Amino acid sequence: MTTQVIVLNGGSSSGKSGISRCLQAVLPQPWLAVGVDTLVDAMPPALQESDAGIGIAADGEVSVGPEFRTLEVAWMEGVAAMARAGARVIVDEVFLGTAASQQRWRKALDGLDVLWVGVRCPAGVAAGREIARGDRVRGMAAAQAESVHHGVSYDLEVDTTHTESLECARIIAAQVG
Repeated sequence: MTTQVIVLNGGSSSGKSGISRCLQAVLPQPWLAVGVDTLVDAMPPALQESDAGIGIAADGEVSVGPEFRTLEVAWMEGVAAMARAGARVIVDEVFLGTAASQQRWRKALDGLDVLWVGVRCPAGVAAGREIARGDRVRGMAAAQAESVHHGVSYDLEVDTTHTESLECARIIAAQVG
């Protein structure tokens, strides 16, 4: 079967977005790139900082509420619909709910050929990138670096500590059927 969806899971500032852009450059067919940031940016501002939507504490801890989960399910189904309609899709995701997050994606993507990729980066390295980015609450990267991988199964893992996004993308592209 031909890979229809690539799911990149890793903590904030682990390098997923850079890998996603490089995948678009190295894969021979066009691929759409979407991410959890796409979902959050599309949400009404009132849900971007609320108990019902998504909240980010001063220490970088992220919490999600029932309205976020409702919209997340619809978004996942929309991503799956794009793949079922013939689009190839790269998903840049942060499994805050660890294995339960992957299970929600598995349900939405049922019947599609998915390549599950873990994007790893040690907390200290991710924290340094977080500071350099300047667009994240400090502490988010360190808190998520390992926790998002607990109980999650992958077809492939890459580590961005010493491997550039382009090389990671080439490694992933070699696994795309």
